[in-house]
This record gives sequence, C-alpha cells and structure tokens, in this order.
Amino acid sequence: MEENKKLEERLRDKARLVLRVNYFTSAFSLVFACICLFLLDITEVIPFVFLGFGILNLINTILYYYHKNLTITYNVVSIMTLAGASVITLYSGGINSPFIFVLAIIVIAGYVTTKSYGSLYLNLCLLIIVLIYSQSIADFSFATNVVPEKSKNIFALLSVLFSVYLLGGVFGKNLLSAHHNLYKTKGELERKINEKETLLKEVHHRVKNNLQTVSSLLSLQARNVSDKDTKSLLKSSQNRVISMAMVHEMLYMREDISKIGYKSYVQELAEYLVRSIKGTSSNITLDIDIPDVKLNIDTAIPLGLLINEAVTNALKYGIVDDSQGHIFIKLRKGEYDEYLLNIGDTGVGYSETINHKTTQSLGLKLIHNLARQLRGSIVRDITRKGTHYIVKFKEIKPQVPPMVQPA
Repeated sequence: MEENKKLEERLRDKARLVLRVNYFTSAFSLVFACICLFLLDITEVIPFVFLGFGILNLINTILYYYHKNLTITYNVVSIMTLAGASVITLYSGGINSPFIFVLAIIVIAGYVTTKSYGSLYLNLCLLIIVLIYSQSIADFSFATNVVPEKSKNIFALLSVLFSVYLLGGVFGKNLLSAHHNLYKTKGELERKINEKETLLKEVHHRVKNNLQTVSSLLSLQARNVSDKDTKSLLKSSQNRVISMAMVHEMLYMREDISKIGYKSYVQELAEYLVRSIKGTSSNITLDIDIPDVKLNIDTAIPLGLLINEAVTNALKYGIVDDSQGHIFIKLRKGEYDEYLLNIGDTGVGYSETINHKTTQSLGLKLIHNLARQLRGSIVRDITRKGTHYIVKFKEIKPQVPPMVQPA
C-alpha cells in the first residue's frame, strides 16, 4: 500500500511538471508569434510555427485530462518541440541561432521523465544539430534567415530569456523540490530502518532471555529428579534450548541482525557441549573447519540443532567415559549455493543396521528430521571409524508474506 502510494505521488509530480511546461511553452509560443509578427517584423515561417505549436500543444495538454496517459502527452509535445525548434533554428540563423538551445531543454525534459527517454532525445538532438550545421555549410541552403537585421538582437534576447527561464524557473525549481523530497524521504526511511533494527534486536534479546529462563527451569527440574535417565533427558532438552538461545544472542550482539557468523557459533556451541557433558577437563579434541560464512536464522537454528544432536550423541555414546576422542565439524560451500557439512567422531560408532526408522533414540530421529527441515539430505559414512554424517543442504530463504493489493 505504501509503495503504491509513493508511485502515485511520483507520477503526480511528473504529470505536474509536464503540464506546467506545456502551459508555459504554449503561452510563450502564442506571445512570441504576436511579437514576431507585430514588433519584430518577422512575417515568414517562424511566427506561424510558434502559432501552430502553441495551439496544438494546448490541445495536447487538454487531451491529457481525458486519456490520463502521461507518456503520450510527453512524447507528442517532445516531437512537436523537436520539429518546431529545428525549423525555427534553421530559419533564424542555423547553427548560429540562439534558439538552438531549446533542443537542450528537450534533452533535460527527457531525463526528468526517464533515463531511456533522456538518452533517446539526447541522440536525436545531437543528430539534428549536426544536420543543421551540415545545412549551414552546404553550397545549397534551402532555409534562409527570415529575421530582419534590426530584430536579430531582440529575437536572440527573447530566445535566451525563454531558455534560461524554462531551465531555471521551471525545471530547476522542480528538480530542487524533488531533491529535497527525496532527501527527506531517505531520512525517514533510515529512521524507520533504525527503529525496526532496534526492535528486532530487542526481540532477539527477549527471545534469548526467555530461552535461558526455560533452560534454567529445566536445570532446576533436573536437580530434583533422582532417576538418571530422566535427568539425562532434561539435560539434553536444556542443551537444545541453549543452542537456539545462542543464535538469538549472536544476532542481538552483532550489527547485522539478519545473519550470524557460523564459525564462531559452532565453536561456542561445541565447546559448551563438551563442558556440559564431559566436564571442564576432558580428553576431547575439537576440529572445527568452517570458513567465514554467514547464515540466516531460518537456516542457523535447525542446522545448530542438528550439530547439537550429533555432538551430544558423540560425547554421550560414541566417546565413552574418559577416553580420548576427536570430533570433526567441517562446512563447505559447493556448487549452486549448496552447503556440505561433514560431522563425525572417533568413538565406537553404532551398528549399520540401526537407522532413524528402527531406533528409539530421539537424537538420531532429530538429526534426520532436521536435515529434512533444511530441505537437504543426510547419509552416514560407514567407511570411517566412529560415526560420520554427510549433510547436503541449501540456505533456507526467509518466507516473505504476499503484498496486500489495494482495493
């Protein structure tokens, strides 16, 4: 709705400028026709071109209020101006005529409308100027200067005044007004963007705090539970909540609130899981090989949960007790914006006959479900010792709600 409103405002500004120029040039043409005939003693070609242009352009302007097509109105007046200015220039001194500067006004009017029209009329005007010059140096000249010697200075003065006033008084003022409006709009947009970024950061901060509250509740609940299996389940749930809270915390702490640097996130998550499950002094070596990539929140959270489950399973079931072990996490960007994640450990592994469909393990089911949520694929590499997964996925594009069409 707001975008449509801005487009309508720009169209109204363009229409206002074109109509204003049309009215002014029509009035000038009619007045100039009378001055040429009755004051400057110019009785051939030039006053009749002014008269015809003034009448036709008034008709063209009035017709706009019926068809409301600004492109037609603009192109009609531009073609008439090109033709009229070329004829008047030829019959008032050719390349030396002061009226030739009107051609430059047509180019400026084109660029005010659109860049393509500006380029089109620039090339046309350059061609016309070259043709006028060629005609002026040719042995045979079909157009003679019809401005009497005594009237040349007055004609030149009026032509220059017309060009300067149209450039400064009409186009200049409107362009300056458009520039101020654009600058004002830019300032408002920057202010709104800053407000939204501040609000989004606050949202991430609140979500992180809420998730940490849930984590604390799970930790308190685990302390009051004596059953070892139940305590382990609560601890696993707590770790999943923390892995999500880390994403929101990183988005809140950074300037770019749309994406997070994934290497630092995985490093922090993996180190936390090792401390949480194995303690502060363990025989676990982390080998994290992730380039400087940034992922959006829609991809970062499910991928973080997948890494959380794989590392947790490795620490709890793969590398048992206090034995030494390595955990590998490698992320690479492949062709067609596809990512390749290799994650594994040097633990005892598990049987090839066990998979996410046959096992009762929630962690293994979650790994496959999260890979599907990433719209990717996951396979187990059974050629290596321990447990190793190869995950292929693409960054999930944020879902943009459809624009509401105006009634």
